[in-house]
Amino acid sequence: MLEVVDAGHTDTLAVIPEAVDAGHADALATMPMIADMAVTTGYTQQQQTLTQPKVPKAPKVSVIMPSYNAEKTIEESIRSVIAQTFLDWELIVVDDGSRDSTVPIVIKLAESDSRISLYISPTNQGVAVVRNYAIEKASGQWIAFLDSDDIWHEQKLERQLRFAAETGGTITYTATSYMNATGKKFNYVLPAARQLTYKALLRGNIMSCSSVMVRRDVMLSFSRRSMTHEDYVMWLQLVKDAGQAYGLDEPLLVYRMAEGTKSSNRLTSAIMTFNAYGQAGYGVVASMFMTIRYAIHSISKRSRIKRGR
Repeated sequence: MLEVVDAGHTDTLAVIPEAVDAGHADALATMPMIADMAVTTGYTQQQQTLTQPKVPKAPKVSVIMPSYNAEKTIEESIRSVIAQTFLDWELIVVDDGSRDSTVPIVIKLAESDSRISLYISPTNQGVAVVRNYAIEKASGQWIAFLDSDDIWHEQKLERQLRFAAETGGTITYTATSYMNATGKKFNYVLPAARQLTYKALLRGNIMSCSSVMVRRDVMLSFSRRSMTHEDYVMWLQLVKDAGQAYGLDEPLLVYRMAEGTKSSNRLTSAIMTFNAYGQAGYGVVASMFMTIRYAIHSISKRSRIKRGR
């Protein structure tokens, strides 16, 4: 049974079994408690009372993971969070209307770790809505992003938090290593510049989303005034506001290069990049020039990744 509660989480308004499709009904029926549903977005949260020791109400890090039809990769991604040497985190998974086995997989993992929360949208609403919703739900001092097909080094959070403390940066990211769709790793590593300025970031996006960690107050300020969450636009605006991002030059992220996704479609990527520059305030001519420069940088990077150098 799914209960819908108002914004104050006090009064039950309705019971809506249609909030998930038939393929997910059996899995959700095994959950003893539905903790929360936001009426305005249609999200449900799945969370269970578990035997593990309770973590503080406000963890140090909130990990944001959008998901959509990610049954082949999401378990590996979540387990890379569970394996972290830094333990004071919460993982917020927001499923954007998956029609595969993504939801049951996450529920099974949440049964053994109370730090994992799952929110479900009955329809696909897009990454901007999903990420903004997760950010609003986050309670950590820091917000870290992890896509549902990427994986972290087990010391990623520990080392990155130490680095943030050393630099005083509110936006940090790490170097990136790569693997193909089946998990075979490439030898190439995309380095992280210790101090990344807005001007340098305009030349090309070297901030892999799943490596980024942003202080929560900075992220909330951005998300509440912008629904744009294409990665590059988000990093440009955040770095412009902060003055710079700080890069930890250690490959603590393994990025999955999946064929057939938006990132691997060059025409789609070019359009997204052109629009990103436009949203950053640049005119048509300047946006075209920077898009061409970005495309050359991206083609060169993909070539280096595949060559392993």
